[in-house]
Amino acid sequence: MWTDFFQPEDFVAIVPHLELTIFACGILLLDFLLDARYKFVSAITALLGVAFSGFQIWRLHDRTMLAFRGTDGGGLIVVDSFFIYFSFIFLLATALVILMSIRYLEIEKENEGEYYSLILFATVGMMLLAGGIDLITLFIGLELMAISFYLLTGFLRRDRRSNEAAIKYFLLGVFSSGILAYGFSLLYGISGSTNIYRIAEAVRQRGPDDPIVFLATITIAAALFFKVAAVPFHQWAPDVYEGAPTPITAYISVASKAASFALLLRLFLIPLGPVRTNWEDILAVVAVATMVIGNLAALNQDNIKRLLAYSSIGHVGYMLLGLVAGNETGRTGIAVYIFVYAMMTLGAFAVVTGMRRSNLIGDRIEDMRGLFFKNPVPATLMIIFLLSLTGIPPTGGFVAKYFIFLALIQTGHYYLAIIAALYVAVALYYYFRIVVAMFMDKPREPGKMELAPGLVATLAITVVLTLASGIYPEPLIRFAQFSMIPFR
Repeated sequence: MWTDFFQPEDFVAIVPHLELTIFACGILLLDFLLDARYKFVSAITALLGVAFSGFQIWRLHDRTMLAFRGTDGGGLIVVDSFFIYFSFIFLLATALVILMSIRYLEIEKENEGEYYSLILFATVGMMLLAGGIDLITLFIGLELMAISFYLLTGFLRRDRRSNEAAIKYFLLGVFSSGILAYGFSLLYGISGSTNIYRIAEAVRQRGPDDPIVFLATITIAAALFFKVAAVPFHQWAPDVYEGAPTPITAYISVASKAASFALLLRLFLIPLGPVRTNWEDILAVVAVATMVIGNLAALNQDNIKRLLAYSSIGHVGYMLLGLVAGNETGRTGIAVYIFVYAMMTLGAFAVVTGMRRSNLIGDRIEDMRGLFFKNPVPATLMIIFLLSLTGIPPTGGFVAKYFIFLALIQTGHYYLAIIAALYVAVALYYYFRIVVAMFMDKPREPGKMELAPGLVATLAITVVLTLASGIYPEPLIRFAQFSMIPFR
């Protein structure tokens, strides 16, 4: 009987995922019935799905460690504090991207319900990554997210850049998924289980000197470095960021990175945790290389989306340093960093999205010339987001970097802290190229930017959370510490 393996109460753990799936499928059916004038109803339906899923997660916040069990009794999904924290980020980012997309899709004449359905399916995949404790569950979640992003990247069917970016993303993504599957097969081979806790015990017994364990570590690390766009597996990011629809660029930059880091933390701290000596030095080298190449490559970029792509690569380096530190402060720092990075990056991309008009793409630095004189509010908000991306107080970006630096100092990684601090100055230079264009140059063309209500809401939410997390970070810090309880 199926009840021997699944108890009715276990399904409570997957209700948030099921609700998003139902709404995603419902949007596909609803879209056929909508006239072109009412396509915004699909966006509203998607927002309702996010709200229902978020409400269900809120109801589960005091029922942590609720598990959805598999046939081996080891568990497939767990509702713990880590899942709740990251799901909150995913759902908030999803809602903001939906708000950013409504007017943008109308301008691009691609206002189709499939777009919002794919966003919800991608969110389901992310939530599986945050809560999965089984290799099969994690791989399914990763592929659900990735396939949705491949399609969303190429959603502008008449845009050659979008099509080219989707093909590159797909080909490289499939290759990395194959490497990850090979690493997972090695972990299954040494443990006889796909449950990450049982794998951790088998890895502990074999020790760091076992060649199969070392090979599994290397292959899994390489695949995850691709997913988070770490050097040397970062080449896809600039092309995908430039070619994808701007709201999707923001979504990939924020939600995909957060989900990939959730997967990375689960795997590195649980099944690969007993062999930390195998990957700590590798991770340190990759983190430094990622910071160096990401920040230096951003210096000569004229396209804002490519600049923010290389910037995001640099930020990955900072987040990886928190894992190199390995203490509680470092893990908390990663959680804080991911949330703050999500808000400030979404805000910056919202301003770029607002620049899109029928006769202007608006994604080049020269398009921002004189923006302050035409549209002082978006220009002022943009400088707040850029200050936060740099790590200047009193923004959330400063708090995020402070935790990373503190963790490195506490664990004696002084040289890494010095290198990380030096590249803050490099980031300040290329971010302020945008500031100079907005505040010092003459306007490129007359006329004000018309911000749709969705973009106004996105900008308001992101700027409030960016500043609040810097001025009064205590609630965020407590929430981030709460998220890392499973790894203590």
